[in-house]
This record gives sequence, C-alpha cells and structure tokens, in this order.
Amino acid sequence: MTGYYETKSQPISKLMVWMAYRKVKANGGSAGVDRVSLEKFEENRSRNLYKLWNRLSSGSYYPPAVRQVMIPKKSGGQRGLGIPTVADRIAQQVIKSWLEPTLEPIFHEDSYGYRPGKSAYQALAKANYRCRYYDWVVDLDIKGFFDNIDHDLLLKALQHYGAPKWVCMYVERWLKAGVVQEDGQRIATEKGTPQGGVISPLLANLYLHVGFDQWMRRNYPHIPFERYADDIVVHARSEKQAEFIKRRISARMEECGLDLHPQKTHIVYCKDRKRRQKQNKVSFDFLGYTFRPRICNTKQGWQLLYVPCMSRKAKVSVVETIKKLTLHKYKGTIQQIADLLNPRIRGWMNYYCRWNKWTTTWIWRVMNLKLIKWLKWNRRFSKKRAVYWLKKVYKANPKLFAHWDLVHP
Repeated sequence: MTGYYETKSQPISKLMVWMAYRKVKANGGSAGVDRVSLEKFEENRSRNLYKLWNRLSSGSYYPPAVRQVMIPKKSGGQRGLGIPTVADRIAQQVIKSWLEPTLEPIFHEDSYGYRPGKSAYQALAKANYRCRYYDWVVDLDIKGFFDNIDHDLLLKALQHYGAPKWVCMYVERWLKAGVVQEDGQRIATEKGTPQGGVISPLLANLYLHVGFDQWMRRNYPHIPFERYADDIVVHARSEKQAEFIKRRISARMEECGLDLHPQKTHIVYCKDRKRRQKQNKVSFDFLGYTFRPRICNTKQGWQLLYVPCMSRKAKVSVVETIKKLTLHKYKGTIQQIADLLNPRIRGWMNYYCRWNKWTTTWIWRVMNLKLIKWLKWNRRFSKKRAVYWLKKVYKANPKLFAHWDLVHP
C-alpha cells in the first residue's frame, strides 16, 4: 500500500479539510471575491473539498484576494473588513487548527483575545481586581494594528516557535494575497493582515505575544497587564511609573512597526474612597465597559468605588441595533416576539450586567418602546392603550421578556 507521505508533500489529510469545512459552515459568513456563498459551495461540496485538499496537500494552493468591505467604527470613521472566499476560509481553518495547539501553550496568561478557554469577561474581571490594588492605569490604543503588522517580523516569529516551512509558506501567501476594494480595484498588501480572516486573530496574537507580552514578561515582570487582541491595559503603582512604562511601550511598538494612538492612549488615575488625588483623567474604556469612580451601596453604606459599568459607546451601539429591528412590521404574537428577542437580550444582559446592571436601564426602556410601537402598528392601539395592554401582559407573565426583571413596562 502506498504511504500518504509518498504521494503528498504536505501533511494535510482529507479529514483535516472536512473538519475545517464543518467549522466554517457553523460560523457562516458572506461570499468572497468569487461571489460563491456557502449554499452555492455545498451544491458541489465533494468536488470542491477534494480540489481544495489536493491543492493544499501538494503545496499548489494560492489564495485569492480578499474582498474588502468598509464598516463603521464605534469611535467614528470606517475600517476595512476582509472577507475571504469560502474555500479560502476552509484552507485558513486547516492551517489554524494545525498551528493553534502549537502556539496556544506559549501565549501569555494575561492574553485573552480569540483564545480557546479565554474570554473578554475574564479580562474584565482581572482588570477590575487589579484596579483595586494599583493606583494608575495606562490605557493603550495601537493605531491601525491589523493594517500595520510587519510581514517579515511575523514570519520570523512563526519560524522561531517551530512552525514548519509549509505552514510559513501558506501564511506568507495569505499575507501577500492582496485585497479587492468595493470599487473593484485590487491593492497589493505589503503589510498588515485583513480583519475577518479565519487565521488573522491567531497571527495577530502571535505578533503581539512577541512584540509586547514576552517583552513585558522579560523586562518588567512586576508590571501586570491585560490584553484582548490589540486592546491593552497596563497597571502601575505611581504616576511616575505609568509615564515611564508608557514611554518604553511606545518605543517598543515603534521597533515592531506599530504606533500608539496619541489621542486614545491615556494615563488614568483609579480614584475611589481611599485614593483622592485630583486628576483630570479618572476613567477608561475596555471591552465595552467604562472603569470609573462611582457611588455604590455597600455593606458599609454608600461609598465611592472604582468599578466597571457599561460604556456609553456600547449603550449607543446596542440601542442602534434595537432601533434597526423592524419589529413593528412583525405579524406574530407577543410570545413569538419574546422567543425571537430573548436570546439576544440575554446575551446583552449576561455580558453587560455582570457588575452594575442598573446602568443598562436605558437600553431596556428603548426595548419596551419598541414593543409599544409594535402594538400601535399591529393592533392599531393608541400609545396609552398600548402601555396599558403591555402592563397587563407583564402582570400575567412577568418573565415573558428577559429584561423585564430589570425594567418592566
């Protein structure tokens, strides 16, 4: 019987391609430059997967350019989102699944972004804990991180951690594949990795692992931090130490071909009942939360604490999502609407109500107004009658909508 490695130059099996396809299918997504959707890909699935495996395993796979879509940023402006083709997403998932078990054990324990077993909530919990014991925070923002990753440095990092030549070959091809803009113009990529690629978060984590995490561990092991992708919070004992580490990190980022955003990188004082210095900057945003001083009711009475609560940007984003729902045109029953909305509502509540649920009340009031609008459109109720009817429903079934535990009609 002919051995596998006697016929194929790369150790990629059909099973690896099949498992990658299942993950890509579960995640969904849009079509790339070839305009082939997942549904269209499945029409000839066996042939498409075989062709992809044959090319990957023989080293002859060359990825097509990535389709670029401009999406609005929460902070204003736009950023480019790269959408690979379905076949290319499967190919990236194959390499990611092979590479991730090798890189995952070497990553820093305080790196939380896009890692199995790690979450944004863990990063927030650690930041909240450390803000109690460290008086100062350096809130770092890397300017255009994904667009400015140095390809040569990234490939050197891969080689340093033992990635074989065939993995480096395919990663380099993805980095150099280029993007096709919305107007059809193709642009070569000399640096950066497109946001939206399956393997991009893993490569970005590797780049900052070498460029930041390991550098901090090696040079400043006494200074803790939390990193979620390119969102970084560094803790310091004093203002002098915070200014020093900010300068050193800025110099380190320049060595890696990156820059800290001058307007979005701040030194913040964690003001509370014991820390009373007068400072201009006493709050910072991290992963949809604002860390700031707030009067809270404790067992010892009302006290000033430094706590996380839902950020204003996150509130605006969620409210805009609610307003975009064409709920008033829905022809179902109130129970069907609850079944439709509750998974999304619980997701928001599980994330944003961890520490201070009452800062989210504005969101749930907007949701109740959407329900009132639905009644006005579908039942032809006046606003007064719609509110009265919704209150009756609440009294009969107070658990119908998940957010009614916080803000009822």
